[in-house]
Amino acid sequence: MKAVRFHGTNDVRIEEVEKPTPKGDEVLLRIGGAGVCHSDLHIIHDGILGPNPATFTLGHENAGWIEAMGDGVKGLKKGEAVLVYGPWGCGHCKPCQESRENYCDHQSENAFGGGLGLDGGMAEYMLVPSSRLLAPIGDLDPVIAAPLTDAALTPYAAIRRSKDKLTSDAFVVVFGIGGLGHVALQILKATTAATIIAGDISSDKLDLAKKHGADYVVNTTDKDVVSQIKAITGIKKAAVVLDFVGVGPTVTIGQQVVGLDGDLTIVGLGGGHLDFHAAAVPYGTRISTPYWGARTELLEVIALARQGKIKIDIEKYPMEQAVEVYDKLAKGKIKGRAVLVP
Repeated sequence: MKAVRFHGTNDVRIEEVEKPTPKGDEVLLRIGGAGVCHSDLHIIHDGILGPNPATFTLGHENAGWIEAMGDGVKGLKKGEAVLVYGPWGCGHCKPCQESRENYCDHQSENAFGGGLGLDGGMAEYMLVPSSRLLAPIGDLDPVIAAPLTDAALTPYAAIRRSKDKLTSDAFVVVFGIGGLGHVALQILKATTAATIIAGDISSDKLDLAKKHGADYVVNTTDKDVVSQIKAITGIKKAAVVLDFVGVGPTVTIGQQVVGLDGDLTIVGLGGGHLDFHAAAVPYGTRISTPYWGARTELLEVIALARQGKIKIDIEKYPMEQAVEVYDKLAKGKIKGRAVLVP
């Protein structure tokens, strides 16, 4: 079968590999779609998995149909459409038992998951090591649903952390209206009553923000962007800042617009530094860097999608164009989420 393989820094190849055979609790999927995530660029170009990662198949946002199962699998059937939960933990520690495999006690010892050190879903077939990592999606199209596993789950989990602060009299600022940010806007609209301020450097992305429910938009390259945001929020400023970029400018703006006892949540991996000292942020501010979401939260995301409350803007490409798509993503030419289709 064909697969998009990572061989080291700046080395991605489309190759023929052997189709796996499931055993025990393993499940073989016929891939319908694999999302192309900005995190992949950090793997390919920045060595985020370390200096000497193993060769593996990329793709950590995956959906498809069950092709075959090991003899230990219960409760699933061949042909069923499923999503693959992305962060693979040990399955036995306390966070994993609570379905929070994204915070597995043994994360530092193991690969993060399929497409993140182990074979992912940018292939015709994918071997999933445990049936617990699959979530049925009913009548959702796997091609459209694949990005739910990260592009929707990650912002959903970040928003849930702040659910008590996202009240009808609160303001929330969202930086970066890309693959995750445009979904975050929809989740905020569907699950909260807060007033949403969206920020990006691109007029196209700000138009996308308006389409998906932002009450206000600001260009983060404007010199007076902090004043613009404060003019909207008033003296109390933002209860929650969700930064899906994480570069220096957005982190700095976030510090200045978050309010007392607010949440400054940095999701993006842009490498920006938070200059923390006693007066860096208002008193009571909670600074967090959430990673992905829980398996139970993925089920909630699927429910929102099936209710029509989340619709990820996707661009479909054949798997053979993977390298070209990564180049477009790096240049900011993908609107919403790119999905590779075998």
